[in-house]
Amino acid sequence: MSESEKDDRTEAPSEKRLREAREKGDLPRSRDLSTAIVVLSGVATLIASRDQMSVHAANIMRVGLNYGRDDLFATNGLYRALMTAALEGLKLLGPVFAVTMVAAVAAPAVMGGLNFSTKALAPKFDRLDPIKGFGRLVSVNGLVELGKSVLKLILIGGALAWFLLRSTHDMYSVGTGPVADGIAKAFGIFGHASLVFGCALGAIALVDAPWQKFSFTKKMKMTKQEVKDEHKENEGSPELKSKIRQMQHQMARRRMMEDVPTADVIVTNPTHFAVALKYDENRMGAPRVVAKGMDVIAQQIRDIGGGAKVPVVEAPPLARALYHTTEIGREIPAGLYVAVAQILAYVFRLKQAIAMGDLPPDLPRQEIDPDLLGPYRMDN
Repeated sequence: MSESEKDDRTEAPSEKRLREAREKGDLPRSRDLSTAIVVLSGVATLIASRDQMSVHAANIMRVGLNYGRDDLFATNGLYRALMTAALEGLKLLGPVFAVTMVAAVAAPAVMGGLNFSTKALAPKFDRLDPIKGFGRLVSVNGLVELGKSVLKLILIGGALAWFLLRSTHDMYSVGTGPVADGIAKAFGIFGHASLVFGCALGAIALVDAPWQKFSFTKKMKMTKQEVKDEHKENEGSPELKSKIRQMQHQMARRRMMEDVPTADVIVTNPTHFAVALKYDENRMGAPRVVAKGMDVIAQQIRDIGGGAKVPVVEAPPLARALYHTTEIGREIPAGLYVAVAQILAYVFRLKQAIAMGDLPPDLPRQEIDPDLLGPYRMDN
């Protein structure tokens, strides 16, 4: 990655980018922090159980010292001695091993969380490239790692040297007393030396963990173009979304127009609004809007309805109220029951009059609640 590309990465990483990195096993990790946790967990166990450990160590020594000539020639003497020593060794080291194993598994959760990725197991042959390898050595991260290594050497080496100089007398006195006391003292010295080692690692981890978090966040940052490209990939390009919406509107309009010939009446404004109604008392609780539209769409509804011989009734307030209150495929609201019932009754009487050759009936006057007209109160 060029320096200019790095400088352009100013945007915070998206959830998608972080999820993909996690799937690849790319997470903020501090090996020093994990090592410090494992070492300190083992040391704490060692110090807490050193009395019991010294007893098991003494038992192992006793098995070796008591193994004599008779045991050598006995049928299962060697087996019994080895099994006894192995059991004591398991009791001796088992608690430390168990605690350190749990700590080794749980330590990564402190930073970055637990994660298992098969992609991280795949070989990366680009790491064998000597040119890229040299580039990593002279990079900022490589220099930081070198500085950390030098710091580890100085800090850990200095701390252990200080402890050894301070504990010289105790180490010389290990073999001067009873065996059990000597073993307990040896475990104590070893435990405290390990504690000094773990604390030194912990001090380094306090510096390394924030640096690894900062370095990972910086590496995950995105350019403005990457953010735009990801947004397009997730949401789709505006042109494509507009085309899809246009196709959806066309399909919905086509289905609506196909339902117009099935309507019982078309209520109009007379020119700006048109609403087609259908009522089946056996299947509907109330009349239902099967099509509606303004201006050009209204004209198409009237044309299709006229071709199918659907009655067209001019009732401007009712047409505007139906257009405002009821979506296509929905039943009309209760506030329009009476007005629509009057229109349906009028259509029924009109059909009877035409069939009988009588004069058409008068159109009843509807009383429409102004609130049901919404923004269409003006007579358009």
